[in-house]
Amino acid sequence: MFKQLAASLKSLTKGRPKFDPATIEDPVATLTAWEPLKKGGSNFCTHKLVSPRSDRIEFQVTTAAKAFYMIFVLLGVGVVIGATIAQLKSGRFALRIETLLPLFVGTMFFAVGTVLLRQAMTPIVFDQTKGFFWKGRKAPDEVFNIDKIKDIACWEEIYALQLISEYCSSDKSSYYSYEMNLVLQNGERFNVVDHGNKSRIREDAMTLAAFLNVPVWDGILD
Repeated sequence: MFKQLAASLKSLTKGRPKFDPATIEDPVATLTAWEPLKKGGSNFCTHKLVSPRSDRIEFQVTTAAKAFYMIFVLLGVGVVIGATIAQLKSGRFALRIETLLPLFVGTMFFAVGTVLLRQAMTPIVFDQTKGFFWKGRKAPDEVFNIDKIKDIACWEEIYALQLISEYCSSDKSSYYSYEMNLVLQNGERFNVVDHGNKSRIREDAMTLAAFLNVPVWDGILD
């Protein structure tokens, strides 16, 4: 019954009207793509906007997101330690499937949690003095080849902020994730953040837009 209800809701969602960029009355808006740039997302707020200086804005990972990813890390460590202790106490520690399987599972949980946490903690920076937006642990003036930075945009090229929503569903859950993207003068996009708190992402978009002196194109349909 629940699967049928989920399927019905999904079909209704597919039939929802899509945002029409022509309502913005800007030729760059119609040139810009309006489908999700980053597929998937989360159902809670993963990043928050902070301003360490008047000429710099950053998005940092939230405590809730850190705790979520640390669950995987700690679970992995716990499984490895628990399995090792149990095998040592039994006196039957050896290289066999009963021993290696829990160690492999624990290591996988630890690795996944570590990778997710590291990715989430990647700095997302808007620096007016340096004149760039970038994602990465090194600023553009700290690398030998600036082309090695995947997500980077010159300050003068930033044209607008784009907000769009994506319906994410599986057999177990369904939710909306909200995406904030940078739009350049040529319509090219860079993802800034993507999470499940609609009011927060709208509030952060307004703050960032004022900092950048660009408009917010809100394509989230309430």
